[in-house]
Amino acid sequence: MGEAGGQGREAGTDGADVVAHRASLARANPVDLNTGAGPRLVVVSVPAEIPDSAVRTAVRTELFGPARRATTIGLVLLISLIAFEAMGVGTAMPAIVADLGAVSHYAWPFVAFMASAVIGTVLGGRWCDVAGPRVPLVVAPTLFGAGLIVAGTADGMGQLLVGRFLQGLGAGAQGVAVYVLVAAVYPQRVRPAVFGLISSAWVLPALIGPPVSGIVTERLSWHWVFLGLVPVVLLAVALVAPAARRLGPPDPGRATPPARRGFALAAVGAAAGVSALSWASQQTSTLAAVVAAGAAVLLVPSMRRLLPVGVFRARRGVPTLVAARGLLAGTFFTVNSYLPLMLADTHRWSLTMAGVPLLVGSLGWSAAAAWQGRHPGLARHRLLRAGFCLLAAGTAGMLLVAPAWGVPWLAAPLWALAGLGMGLGFSSVAYLLLAQSAPGEVGFHSSAAQLSDQLTTALMIAVGGGLLALFGSAASALPVLVAGLTAMAVIGVLVAGRTAGEHPDVNPG
Repeated sequence: MGEAGGQGREAGTDGADVVAHRASLARANPVDLNTGAGPRLVVVSVPAEIPDSAVRTAVRTELFGPARRATTIGLVLLISLIAFEAMGVGTAMPAIVADLGAVSHYAWPFVAFMASAVIGTVLGGRWCDVAGPRVPLVVAPTLFGAGLIVAGTADGMGQLLVGRFLQGLGAGAQGVAVYVLVAAVYPQRVRPAVFGLISSAWVLPALIGPPVSGIVTERLSWHWVFLGLVPVVLLAVALVAPAARRLGPPDPGRATPPARRGFALAAVGAAAGVSALSWASQQTSTLAAVVAAGAAVLLVPSMRRLLPVGVFRARRGVPTLVAARGLLAGTFFTVNSYLPLMLADTHRWSLTMAGVPLLVGSLGWSAAAAWQGRHPGLARHRLLRAGFCLLAAGTAGMLLVAPAWGVPWLAAPLWALAGLGMGLGFSSVAYLLLAQSAPGEVGFHSSAAQLSDQLTTALMIAVGGGLLALFGSAASALPVLVAGLTAMAVIGVLVAGRTAGEHPDVNPG
């Protein structure tokens, strides 16, 4: 839900708390606009003379005061664990498969993680809606930690794959549970700052994950890339567990979304589709292109079961938000995956220099996410549109980099622009999603957004692999891919206004 004209909407079960907080700062006069069932909606007018610094100080107190300090730090650690695993394992994987004598199976540890992450995301969303986030917030990190131990002690590819499967299962459910906890614990006024912190939790692992993983692998052993994270898992669980316990069991009278027919089968189908796409994205053969096409066909019926009704039609409200998450992630992460190849293969840059635009993009993302968190009164659907505009501009500009005649030094400033767009867009989608989700829907909507992210990214990366197989060179294939991704970002610009819609119905199945 958006804000405009110096007004900020505060929705949720903490409406009275919101009014009290704003009144203490601005002598606000709340107007209750609740006209029926669903989340309570309050509009609060804030006089222009109230300084932003006072609001920011209050937000910092909400996040890091005695009541929520441990929870905030624990949430950041949970996200950082997933991020470091994602960034660090890729660096160590060549050494891992070589040590296990399984170089020909290089792609499978990634496939195992992606497939189980889809299942974990789907099951985690349903679990949180039915039982609340208390148990998932402990069980999901425990599964992730168990996967780290199994993978870190592996002496063969089979055990490594089991460990990676457990990691993905835990990471998928953990990501959803974090969002449900944010909805349950943090007032809406501070959620932009929370999502800014969550975005920033990806930046440090992006900066230090690959080099630290490389150093650990070379100086100690690849086993410690996994085992070294186990103490951090224990610390994160210890920090968030008290907040989860205080939530208590869900209200027995609270409505939860009915189980959708074919739910489990759709989850398995989506996992199989993502597995095939993940494998195909690491190949450049005609067979890989055929597998990717088959996987895309398999994903369509699964997505229709697992995502809210109206996603493919950009229905106003949550369906468009779920679609927007996929458009953002599919565009940015696909370019991110192929940008080093673009610079190293087409323009003969070193791998170190080819990684600089990725670093700059991560910093842009973090900066924009932090900025929006310091301005909670901004209209989120407008920030989302601005984010898509920046992402579209940065992606379109890559058409001046991708061809053989392109200008490679443009990649860094262009990708900084795209990173700024992601910092605005991702945080805005998360905020709006929680604002438009009633109790009992947050898990489903959060898992749907995460699935949209995973499936769209896997699909577009596989499309890139198919184009490389078709054209035979990065200089010919990547401009075509970038053009398609630019079109996706432009679609996001066009539909962003539909995210400020009315509260949608849950997918009835």
